[in-house]
Amino acid sequence: MHLFKHMKALICALSLGTISAIATTTPVVAEGVIEDIQRRGSLRVGMATFVPWAMRDKEGKLIGFEIDVATKVAADMGVDVEFVPTAWSGIIPALIAKKFDVIIGGMSITPQRNLTVNFTQPYAHSGQQMAANIELTDGFSSLSDYNSSSVTISCRRGATPCNTASKMFPKATILRFDDDAQAFQEVVNGNAHATISSAPKPTFWSEGYPEKVHVANNGENLTRGDEAFAMRKGDADGLNFFSNWILINTSNGWLKETHDYWFKDQSAWKDMVAVEQ
Repeated sequence: MHLFKHMKALICALSLGTISAIATTTPVVAEGVIEDIQRRGSLRVGMATFVPWAMRDKEGKLIGFEIDVATKVAADMGVDVEFVPTAWSGIIPALIAKKFDVIIGGMSITPQRNLTVNFTQPYAHSGQQMAANIELTDGFSSLSDYNSSSVTISCRRGATPCNTASKMFPKATILRFDDDAQAFQEVVNGNAHATISSAPKPTFWSEGYPEKVHVANNGENLTRGDEAFAMRKGDADGLNFFSNWILINTSNGWLKETHDYWFKDQSAWKDMVAVEQ
């Protein structure tokens, strides 16, 4: 009887010790981005300016599709929004370095990017178009004419149009610039045959310079895009929240209505933009 009591006491002691050991050795789960945002009271958004996703109006205020999206996300979370303009070529490293909480900047999902960051479900599908210099491409009858060593194509450094240019036109010379405006100006100046960018920007450009530039490929997109929010890896709760926000605002039509305002026609906001961006 005494032996049984001693064994029972020993088992209880060992059990309590094991539980205590587990409690002290189990790592504390770090707070995710949602908790950070709520505690701080603001959503920090990484973005880069390019029409019509994000741009400056004549008073210097940020406007555009991404600005509307990020502002509504913050409002639905009950927090302020803080935009962190960042060079596109360094925007993923800046996200990883925690300069901001999320990239909401028209970033296309690619396998290469997905190795470094996590993506929500898509919230837009813009694709890419090509604006071409009318004089330099006179006589071009198909896209295959652009795949030549005598052709120069410009694009924004670090963006998917540069990958598209290299893949579709491997023989062409690819010129990379820090922003779309520089890449497009090369076409206007006759230093590049064409430039590739997210739709509908090439269409807007051609409307601004109808005597010098036209949209190649009969105005059709070269690709179909799948743009999504980008987040640091390892935050399932944050990814779940933002993906469900996209789901809800896709279902209720808000995203389509807002996207159409900025992408289908620039007449409602063109005069608000300060300069060509």
